[in-house]
Amino acid sequence: MDAESIRLNNENLWAWLVRLLSKNPEWLSAKLRSFLPTMDLDCSYEPSNPEVIHRQLNRLFAQGMATWKSFINDLCFELDVPLDMEIPLVSIWGPRDEFSKQLGAGEESCPGPQLYHGAKRPFQSYGSSPRRKNSKKQQLELAKKYLKLLKTSAQQWHGGVCPGAWLTPHSPQTYIPPVLQWSRATAPLDAQEGATLGDPEAADNIDVSIQDLFSFKAHKGPRVTVLLGKAGMGKTTLAYRLRWRWAQGQLDRFQALFLFEFRQLNMITQLPTLPQLLFDLYLMPESEPDAVFQYLKENAQEVLLIFDGLDEALHADSVGTDNAGSALTLFSELCHGNLLPGCWVMTTSRPGKLPSCVPTEAATVHMWGFDGLRVEKYVTCFFSDLLSQELALKEMRTNARLRGMCAIPALCTVTCFCLRRLLPGSSPGQSAALLPTITQLYLQMVETFSPSETLLDTSILGFGKVALRGLDTGKVVFSVEDISPQLMSFGAVHSLLTSFCIHTRPGHEEIGYAFVHLSLQEFFAALYLMASHTVDKDTLVEYVTLNSHWVLRTKGRLGLSDHLPAFLAGLASHTCHMFLCQLAQQDRAWVGSRQAAVIQVLRKLASRKLTGPKMIELYHCVAETQDLELARFTAQSLPSRLSFHNFPLTHADLAALANILEHRDDPIHLDFDGCPLEPHCPEALVGCGQVENLSFKSRKCGDAFAEALCRSLPTMGSLKTLGLTGSRITAQGISHLIQTLPLCSQLEEVSLHDNQLKDPEVLSLVELLPSLPKLQKLDLSRNSFSRSILLSLVKVAITCPTVRKLQVRELDLIFYLSPVTETATQQSGASDVQGKDSLKEGQSRSLQLRLQKCQLRIRDAEALVELFQKSPQLEEVNLSGNHLEDDGCRLVAEAASQLHIAQKLDLSDNGLSQTGVTYVLKAMSTCGTLEDLHISLLNNTVVLTFAQEPREQEGSCKGRAPLISFVSPVTSELSQRSRRIRLTHCGFLAKHTETLCEALRASCQTHNLDHLDLSDNSLGGKGVILLTELLPGLGPLKSLNLSRNGLSMDAVFSLVQCLSSLQWVFHLDVSLESDCIFLRGAGTSRDALEPKFQTGVQVLELSQRYTSRSFCLQECQLEPTSLTFLCATLEKSPGPLEVQLSCKSLSDDSLKILLQCLPQLPQLSLLQLRHTVLSSRSPFLLADIFNLCPRVRKVTLRSLCHAVLHFDSNEEQEGVCCGFPGCSLSQEHMETLCCALSKCNALSQLDLTDNLLGDIGLRCLLECLPQLPISGWLDLSHNNISQEGILYLLETLPSYPNIQEVSVSLSSEQIFRMCFSKKEGAGTSLRLCECSFSPEQVSKLASSLSQAQQLTELWLTKCHLDLPQLTMLLNLVNRPTGLLGLRYLPALGRRVG
Repeated sequence: MDAESIRLNNENLWAWLVRLLSKNPEWLSAKLRSFLPTMDLDCSYEPSNPEVIHRQLNRLFAQGMATWKSFINDLCFELDVPLDMEIPLVSIWGPRDEFSKQLGAGEESCPGPQLYHGAKRPFQSYGSSPRRKNSKKQQLELAKKYLKLLKTSAQQWHGGVCPGAWLTPHSPQTYIPPVLQWSRATAPLDAQEGATLGDPEAADNIDVSIQDLFSFKAHKGPRVTVLLGKAGMGKTTLAYRLRWRWAQGQLDRFQALFLFEFRQLNMITQLPTLPQLLFDLYLMPESEPDAVFQYLKENAQEVLLIFDGLDEALHADSVGTDNAGSALTLFSELCHGNLLPGCWVMTTSRPGKLPSCVPTEAATVHMWGFDGLRVEKYVTCFFSDLLSQELALKEMRTNARLRGMCAIPALCTVTCFCLRRLLPGSSPGQSAALLPTITQLYLQMVETFSPSETLLDTSILGFGKVALRGLDTGKVVFSVEDISPQLMSFGAVHSLLTSFCIHTRPGHEEIGYAFVHLSLQEFFAALYLMASHTVDKDTLVEYVTLNSHWVLRTKGRLGLSDHLPAFLAGLASHTCHMFLCQLAQQDRAWVGSRQAAVIQVLRKLASRKLTGPKMIELYHCVAETQDLELARFTAQSLPSRLSFHNFPLTHADLAALANILEHRDDPIHLDFDGCPLEPHCPEALVGCGQVENLSFKSRKCGDAFAEALCRSLPTMGSLKTLGLTGSRITAQGISHLIQTLPLCSQLEEVSLHDNQLKDPEVLSLVELLPSLPKLQKLDLSRNSFSRSILLSLVKVAITCPTVRKLQVRELDLIFYLSPVTETATQQSGASDVQGKDSLKEGQSRSLQLRLQKCQLRIRDAEALVELFQKSPQLEEVNLSGNHLEDDGCRLVAEAASQLHIAQKLDLSDNGLSQTGVTYVLKAMSTCGTLEDLHISLLNNTVVLTFAQEPREQEGSCKGRAPLISFVSPVTSELSQRSRRIRLTHCGFLAKHTETLCEALRASCQTHNLDHLDLSDNSLGGKGVILLTELLPGLGPLKSLNLSRNGLSMDAVFSLVQCLSSLQWVFHLDVSLESDCIFLRGAGTSRDALEPKFQTGVQVLELSQRYTSRSFCLQECQLEPTSLTFLCATLEKSPGPLEVQLSCKSLSDDSLKILLQCLPQLPQLSLLQLRHTVLSSRSPFLLADIFNLCPRVRKVTLRSLCHAVLHFDSNEEQEGVCCGFPGCSLSQEHMETLCCALSKCNALSQLDLTDNLLGDIGLRCLLECLPQLPISGWLDLSHNNISQEGILYLLETLPSYPNIQEVSVSLSSEQIFRMCFSKKEGAGTSLRLCECSFSPEQVSKLASSLSQAQQLTELWLTKCHLDLPQLTMLLNLVNRPTGLLGLRYLPALGRRVG
């Protein structure tokens, strides 16, 4: 039927249509440009002329019924059409579906280029009609009817066409699934963990793997899936794809599917209920919505709700949009199961901080776009003819930059549109010049969308103004008021806008407009910023910022301008200069200054320290500028180590990084820690020769990632360290690494820590060690290897000449290697003589084997010993933490003499018992290199330390033999290698003593035992007494430690007898309270270490110390009977002997007993009482010692708690010293003290400092002084003696003719010393310092000076005498005979003689 027939059949309706359009000519013109962009619209005539409108309607009708129905839909929606006219229009020419495309197209790709066309229908809100009760059968029938209506509505919306990317009549309708990757702990039930979803080789319309999005193991509660992907990855396309598949019956697990877009939900003005959301804002049942909703609640596990664009809701909420909270609130209730519990919820979002409304147990899936295979698949489907396919694929394969951009599905679509326009008339490879950046790709796209190849500059700027205003206000959906009809027509003609129906509230609908993709809105905004004269340069540079989208930030805010800075940087390229000049209608200088401002901002950003996400954004911007100088500056500004943490990275991101590194001279380290990585992104690093250290640590890295990495590794010539840790690499990925690693001979360290490698993969990697000559470390820890391959690993370590250490501990498996040097390589191919030298080097290779906590048993020990015997020199063998037990430890210990271990054999934590200790001791009898054996059963320690070979040791001993033999024949053995056995915390009791000594004797048959440590056992007094009887059978030891064995005083006395019974015992140290007991030989310290000998005169002093014996008894209470028995025991000890006693207190009776026993110890050379509190009578008892024991040469008692007595072998007293400093002696003690000291024949020194004498005590002492046979110094300092005491001394000075010198200082030093000579009449010198005298005291001083005829010299230093006082003193001094020398030194003057 033609238009004229339609007009005749519906004449009234047609006439009314012409009259309506005559009142709206501008609207009609815009629509005609949209539907008839290439036709002449009779613009020369008046647009409101009915004849013109009639002809235009005829032309529009001639385009086909689909076009005409779309036109009628727009007319009913957008113009004020009375209901009595709308009903016949819709019934005759309206669409069949009432719900037609309610939710519109997706942000990313789904909408077509034409504007959306819907239809009104009468609205009846949910809950507005009375509810009726229905039977189960009626409810089921109503639900089935609604579900059928829901599926039919979805089928009609899609029109039977599979949703693709930016569908146009010329775009492919085949859906190419993107790369999907699971995150967190969720995994599909029927797919391998970490596997990518979607098979590009699958048949058209079949991508079964997408069903895995709803097959993960969900815990109790809501089933929530979050699909994360950067802009342009195809999130919205996938959402609509799922609805299309459900409408086609391919997702049969769901009875109902609802698809919402947050950009539309943000427009809701009031919070709806869930039934209102499902029915009023989506699709209303024909009847009884209550019954339908009840059915959905009862079958919620078969209901899927998809919410697209969660990030847009977050952005709307962050900028304060009133409507955002309502949409998020409803979404949160669904996610947490408060509404429709048991339903499936899926949402899409750009990467960023997920809101709290998303449960932590939600399944997270990353969308990575296209890999190389998917790009070629898409290009093949896009171009219908074979020639175009071949040309396009050739361009893709030869242009790496273009191929990298196509990894983003949205850019892949744009690229194909541009190639369709460029390929027919261009030479091969021209795309590299025409499409080098994303910005220029969009420029080509804008021209591609224009059939006439011309764009109005004013329309572009107007479009850009709308786009920028939307970005500034956070708006992606525009209303009719936001866009003028001219711009709306411009967007419709060039397929830049899409329209859709928006439900702002139940019963209210309006038309919304949006850019076909958010990046297109950003691109037009960038054009406006660069070309509009209303935007100054200061405003322009404010938009050149770097976004930081952390995944796990405390405060994350998602913006809409992801690509705006990159587009601004791209427009700053020199290739866009002419285009901007034409667009802005400005000269080259004006455009150049704006481009230079953008470049300058990027240069400043490149010089700052940025976070990882901002660095990636910067590299994208620098690449878009095509400015080589800026790229070089950015590359040189990079630190030596770049670390990226916890944010997603795509192939494009790494390509931008590699582009910057191409301009860098110095090597760099790249560290990716916790970053979700696109599986094929390592391909971007091909040929990146500046990377020296490359490390990936992420659970998102699987086999596909490893395969892509292997394509890059051989091309990275400077790479030394490779880390691929914490990933999910299995046998499939390792097979690629095994083929690739031999091609990377420069590698020095490889870490495959914490993967999923099993035994075959681990062995395959280990077998590569000989093919990596420079490798220093191979880390295979925390993989799934078993104990069965342990022997194979040891065999590789022994046979591979570069391995120097193998460390296996539970899940740790590390090989350390010594790289083959160039010199060694040359020697291996030289003459026979050089070959022998190389052989010697191989034999001198030392190997460390640490096999800890590997569950080894005795049968494994037998196999290991057999392997060890074939190995080169073993530096260390560590078998701790296994299950060898007694027999296994004995087996290894017996083989130790044949293994030639250089340093240590560790058998700790192997279940060794007390019986096993004796096994190990006996096994050591044949091991000549054993230096130390340490066994502690409590600490599970069994360590054998070895020394050098005896021949090597003898050479080093000969160099020290002369020195030791010069010191003493006893200590000459110190230069030899010492053997130490430490058996601590072994629980030995007294009953074990004989068995233990028997085992010790067996271990010492061929080699002497030097140091024995039996501390921290339970021998007790009985066991120690028995041990002292058995000690002679162990040979001459150098030390014995019996600490913490619960000893008594009886056991101590038995040990004291060892000083006389055992020739090697020179020192016995006992601390009863702390239970420390040491027996040591000559020249051995308490830690049983050899002393460091000195040279020269000190050697003789050392020889005397090491040849004398000592006994130290501390922290004990000594009673008279104990002291008597102790002294009687010490009488048998050879000398010289030093005794040190320390107890809390010592009574006078005990002190008397001790002093009375001293004459019976002629070998005693030193007696010390340290930290022992003595009574106030102890000074008098000690003063009488010179009478009891003439060998005493010096007695010192300090503070009544430290006493020292020195003895001499000669009993003739040539001069003794006595001192009682700090003993609280006062005037009443002087007579008793002097009486005791008067029995001494010759007293050369008496020290009474720091006591309480005062002036009175001094007077008492001076009165008793004639009784003392003193001929040296008498020190009375610090006794609070004043000027009166000095005057009294001067008065009595004539009575002491043998006083040679008196030195007194009343300053803070408080010096008061008198020196006595053996001869009388030698003259006396008096030195007074800081002694201030009053006038009366000056007179007394002069009188005393006049009487002291032996006084020959007087020193007055700082005595504060002024000139009159000094004159009076001189006048009063009357010296009948003799001379008196006076030296006066004032406080601030010079000496006066």
